[in-house]
Amino acid sequence: MALQLLAHFDVREDVLPSLPAQPETTAGGGGADVLETTYESLRVLNIERNGNIIYTYKDNKGNAVFGLYDCQARQNEHLYTFEKDMQAISCSVNSARTVLAASFIQYTKEGVRNELHPGSKCLTLLVEIHPVNNVKVLKAVDSCIWVQFLYPHAESHRLQNHLLLISEEKYIERFHIQMTREDGNRVIRNSSHLPRDRIVEDFVWAQWDMSEQRLYYIELKKSESILKCIQFWADESFDLMFEMPLDISLSDLGFKLVNFGYDYRQDQEKFRSQPSLCIFTNHTGSLCVCYSPKIESWKEITYSVFYLHKGYRKTFTAAAGSADSHVTEGITFLNLGYFVAVYLPGHFLHLLNTHHPDLICHSLFLTGSNKMAAVLPLSPLQSLPGSLILDWHSGKVYRATLDQSYLMSFLWNARLDCEKMAALHCVLSCGRDPGFPEGQILQWISEQASACHSFDLIQEFLTASSYWSVYPELADVDMLLPYSSVLTWDTEIPGITLVKEELPLPLLKVYNLKGYWAKLSSKLEYIKYTKPHLHYHNSVVRREWHNLLSEEKTGKRRSTMYVRNILDSAVKVISNMEKRILEPRLLPLLQEEDRHQRLLMGLMVSELRDHLLRHLQGVEKKKVEQLVLDYISKLLDLVWCMLETAWRKHSVHPWLFHLNDRGSAADFEVFHLMTRILDATNSLCFPLPPGFHSLHTILGVHCLPLYNLLHYIDNGVLLLTETAVTRLMKDLDNSEKNEKLKFSVIVRLPPLIGQKIFRLWDHPMSSNIISRNHVARLLRGYKKEVNLCEAQTPRNCMIDKSSFPVEFLPLNYFIEILTGLESSNQALSDLEGRDNVDAEFVEEAALKHTTVLLGL
Repeated sequence: MALQLLAHFDVREDVLPSLPAQPETTAGGGGADVLETTYESLRVLNIERNGNIIYTYKDNKGNAVFGLYDCQARQNEHLYTFEKDMQAISCSVNSARTVLAASFIQYTKEGVRNELHPGSKCLTLLVEIHPVNNVKVLKAVDSCIWVQFLYPHAESHRLQNHLLLISEEKYIERFHIQMTREDGNRVIRNSSHLPRDRIVEDFVWAQWDMSEQRLYYIELKKSESILKCIQFWADESFDLMFEMPLDISLSDLGFKLVNFGYDYRQDQEKFRSQPSLCIFTNHTGSLCVCYSPKIESWKEITYSVFYLHKGYRKTFTAAAGSADSHVTEGITFLNLGYFVAVYLPGHFLHLLNTHHPDLICHSLFLTGSNKMAAVLPLSPLQSLPGSLILDWHSGKVYRATLDQSYLMSFLWNARLDCEKMAALHCVLSCGRDPGFPEGQILQWISEQASACHSFDLIQEFLTASSYWSVYPELADVDMLLPYSSVLTWDTEIPGITLVKEELPLPLLKVYNLKGYWAKLSSKLEYIKYTKPHLHYHNSVVRREWHNLLSEEKTGKRRSTMYVRNILDSAVKVISNMEKRILEPRLLPLLQEEDRHQRLLMGLMVSELRDHLLRHLQGVEKKKVEQLVLDYISKLLDLVWCMLETAWRKHSVHPWLFHLNDRGSAADFEVFHLMTRILDATNSLCFPLPPGFHSLHTILGVHCLPLYNLLHYIDNGVLLLTETAVTRLMKDLDNSEKNEKLKFSVIVRLPPLIGQKIFRLWDHPMSSNIISRNHVARLLRGYKKEVNLCEAQTPRNCMIDKSSFPVEFLPLNYFIEILTGLESSNQALSDLEGRDNVDAEFVEEAALKHTTVLLGL
């Protein structure tokens, strides 16, 4: 299954062995009966903000005992024993572990009301437990009460505690418990009269977020459900943060509490068919309301997610399974951080992407056909902050994570593009987790590069992986960097239908926000005012890069300082990338100059840095610059690693195969992958590691017939770099076939590279081209001298214009002219002389060329 449950706490293993030994009451195994009774009564009551777990059990005398399990120290602590046989329904302890609040149902085993407060059904007590001093009755009513201490954001030594009392009569009160010191101990001051205020009235549903100290609740006003949220602050104050109407029906819900403890009295059959509602948040600023209405038919299951941070609601309808399948449990919502899991045991699991929920293809829907099994417990589960899951019946707490091994196996076997897309994003979101299978992903990408038809797999991998590589460093970039290369998705997801509705945005009622609320406010402002979205794209980089390349071809030059700054930025990227490489690589990339790719790298650094600085207010410039370097370095490294994976798989070394040999099927697979990478990066205008084009071209020469090779060159797929052509000239002999190849390549070379390459090929054709270039250069200088002679007297000219007729000269006279020009331009003669190119060289080349033409 896509979820993996890691044991975090087990009341039987972590608590039961530490309980005091019970004396045997009768001979012949009475102690075992007592132990079994103790285990059956052992139940988890509450989990506090610091992770401490409160539990209760009955001792051998039937007394109610309360204990605490410290999850950090992995130790148990006895809190208090009530010497009465009462059924505890709720319990909470303050952060100092000096005061305990608990509520009980007052029934004995015989069903007779307890004598502690005989006129009431539910008793709520406040107890000083360190030191054991007194017990105060807070409530004695016929409706159930739940209790919860407020915890400050940091451990404090304040002498005041605050306790929430949640009543089945649909109100919530806050008690102020003032502490004082007596004999070095903290005791309750004036316990007979505790100040209190009623903070909520007439609610039908409430949820407690112990980690962030937030209270969500819903009021019904004129049959309209109004969601509200109260934030309790570290200074003991609280604010109503927002209120939001929700189009949901709660008339069948009755009274429901979430995260205040489990109601052991509720009918499980009734629970399965009741509406389900819970709220999940994430530190990134997401706010989701998950809702499943009352189940009328088990053939189709409907559930909704209100993405309040996005301003819309999505309602999903999924088939429960085959016609003869039987649904025994209701829907369970689980918070997994960047995902919300919607789980119907044995039927389907829907991993909803709450971080970027716009496209349904980024959420993974698994059904029984994907070997779904009821791996989660069938008893009621409660999703807790930190991806924790509490099984109330067994008393076990799990930490839920995405199962990377399962997802990788699913990727290899997935047939639908939507499944591959969603599973890929699920795996990449685990990039910082231990055991992240990056090598397996690279292998899958290398082998499946052409397997998707709805999207480009390489583009998606580069975009998403680069995003996740920097996102944990600065969460605000989620609105500024592209998360996916796919902008729209119209293909249906088999087994599920979707309806999307726009929602009004929540209106935050508090200003000067910090932490989570500041991030939520930023998201809401972004949705409200930003059209179009601010995601970075390379359109400006593409245009400027093409301009620079065009200017280089035409001889135009930008400011030297401008180009130097761009190239310096590229050097920083390569240096940053080299620091990431811990092991030697098979492919010797980054060693080549590749000016074009360095220009693209530098331009992307400049544009991305300006984009982030423009929209990230209050973030250090140095931090943004480093993030940009990391982002682009990751892009380049991903391309390099994809190539490494492919080369190692086929056991081919890029510099060992001989160009005279025919390429193998493995060589062609690698060439095809490089071509796909090139196409993907060109579409996104992403840079490539320097040396990529040389390797690609060499492999193309090795694998392709001449016609196809020239077609690839002429269409810009293969670039004739100096490194690649140099190896071509040196490795290939001068057979007729290779001469044709070399000449076809030479005539396509850019002038700057061509001037260097011609001198590497010891062939009459190369000599002919060198001679032509030399003559053309000399004659351009000769034309200038002739123009100068027209304005001067003949004696000031080295050559008289009248002595040079228009017709083509005999070779001997032509060489005489070239010799004169060389002597008149000593600088040019010195330059050409270093390469042994002069009039004599031209004469020899001309004679050889004539001999060839005449067949002599």
